[in-house]
Amino acid sequence: MTEAEIFTMLYIFFARILDVSIGTIRIVLISRGYRYVAPLFGFFEILIWLTAISRALASLENVYSYLIYAAGFAAGNYVGMLIEEKLPFGFKSIRIITTKEISALPLLLREEGYGVTIVDGVGMKGPVTLIYSLVQKKNLKHFLEIVSIMEPKAFVTIEEVRAFKSGFVARKTFPLFPGRMMRKGK
Repeated sequence: MTEAEIFTMLYIFFARILDVSIGTIRIVLISRGYRYVAPLFGFFEILIWLTAISRALASLENVYSYLIYAAGFAAGNYVGMLIEEKLPFGFKSIRIITTKEISALPLLLREEGYGVTIVDGVGMKGPVTLIYSLVQKKNLKHFLEIVSIMEPKAFVTIEEVRAFKSGFVARKTFPLFPGRMMRKGK
């Protein structure tokens, strides 16, 4: 392989990682209702994809370009998921189920500024307490640390929240132009 062919293969690989990662983030933005910024991500995703596919098609005789193209796609999915985990925006719905008598956990969570709803229920082995909360994604780790310290055997589920209305959640607005584009569309 020549130096130019190696450069082409590297370009295809990293371009695919970039465009697939952007596509993953675009899909996340769409699913969370950020319809004003998602098209911008789509524009750059396709622009990068076009350059990668044109380089791959330009070297049709080289079977490695197909393998590199596919490997870049696979790696892009992985990188996109890693980036999505690190994104600070969005909310998670938390459900905690415990069989212990609850007293300190909800109080501590409320002291830390989290809204908490408590419901009594009956599980397979008897009475349970369900604790519901809506948590900003950037605060999820802190929330779960409190739960694991106070109720280490509690059953916890975490779900993505696309939208919500009212309730005890403070929403910050973005005063600058780029931040205004990050607000959710209605």
